[in-house]
Amino acid sequence: MKILIKNAQIVNEGKIIQSDILIENDLISKISENIPEENVDQIIEASGKYLLPGIIDDQVHFREPGLTHKGDIESESRSAVAGGTTSFIEQPNTVPNAVTQELLADKYEIASQKSFANYGFMMGGTNDNLEEVLKTNPRNVPGIKLFLGSSTGNMLVDNPETLENIFSNTKMLIAVHCEDEATIRENTEKYKAEYGDDIPVKFHHLIRSEEACYKSSSKAIELAKKTGARLHVFHLSTAIETELLRNDIPLKDKKITAEVCVHHLTFTNEDYETKGGLIKWNPAVKTQKDKDGLWEALLDGRIDVIATDHAPHTWEEKQNVYTKCPSGAPLVQHSLVVMLENYVNGKITLEKIVEKMAHNPAILFRIEKRGFIREGYKADLVLVDLNQKWTVEKGNILYKCGWSPLEGMNFNSKVTHTFVNGNLVYDNGKINEQKFGERLLFEVQE
Repeated sequence: MKILIKNAQIVNEGKIIQSDILIENDLISKISENIPEENVDQIIEASGKYLLPGIIDDQVHFREPGLTHKGDIESESRSAVAGGTTSFIEQPNTVPNAVTQELLADKYEIASQKSFANYGFMMGGTNDNLEEVLKTNPRNVPGIKLFLGSSTGNMLVDNPETLENIFSNTKMLIAVHCEDEATIRENTEKYKAEYGDDIPVKFHHLIRSEEACYKSSSKAIELAKKTGARLHVFHLSTAIETELLRNDIPLKDKKITAEVCVHHLTFTNEDYETKGGLIKWNPAVKTQKDKDGLWEALLDGRIDVIATDHAPHTWEEKQNVYTKCPSGAPLVQHSLVVMLENYVNGKITLEKIVEKMAHNPAILFRIEKRGFIREGYKADLVLVDLNQKWTVEKGNILYKCGWSPLEGMNFNSKVTHTFVNGNLVYDNGKINEQKFGERLLFEVQE
């Protein structure tokens, strides 16, 4: 199968150039101006549109197995490709938790039959599964996930000896959710004493506080420095945590890296007034000062990756009182257009969006032949129109849960085409249901 994309504005490796791209089977075979149109199976005219490497989301929760009333690999990967995300890394807090090699293999088997995007699944660490963790194959598993604060599907790792053992004994990337459990419990009890279970959600960022985040992330970073482990800190939510990070080392050589999520770049605690539990996340959306600090660190290189922490819950679940309202929300269909809106508003360049959402996840996780528009690389590509206005509403939301915290928001940009391994899986609102993604592979360095 040969597909020719004509006259695209290609955003790649810090530049924007107008060029054609020839896709042959699953690979980008040629990048050049005026590629001949003979002997191709399909031509896509891309004049006026921008072609980006497919987005790589390094943190999603697609809820399968065990929580499929919220979402599943088929439904959430469908929404992913509709939003330009061609590869995802999913987390282990499904039911059962992916904390043995057999359970991890089960998730890969499910994805091979129903994921429209490329997929990788994190191995979960617990207080007592070090032996299983050390069996993990770095060639086809992206890393080890540790919850240093409890969240949906409690996998809390709070034994200091266990943590040091994991950090000391694996060469794989260790990704961490950092919130200090003791601080959160103390804060929760304080507010429960006043309000019972119906705590106003506006206090969420004071319960899952700046102190809780900084205490945990600073300990994790200190342990990584002590042991030499490769540490990736998920979903930073405070300005003060960014002071722990460096921007004077090339990403490929960094041992300690960090991610920020779209919602922490978009909302602040002021939005609890109108959005309520719909924007209840762990870690919490915090203040305007924190949002500004995260943006600053993202742009100056201290924060390496933009992701979603896509975590669907049903509408009914999110209507519960505070202590019974689960944290998390769906975002993977809309992450790219949110960032493109920030481009339209002059906050970030297209080149920087591509760096943080495609290039850097590929470098950081050492993903083989993805994340860049290069000849010989997998043809994971997304075509966007920066002049197509639309509004997020129930009728165009693809998440299984059927809602979005962005409902009613207007966008100036739209994803028109998404290619996964050379297959056109999304074309102006239509999903090609005959094509599935592949298991991600990772380059192993001794």
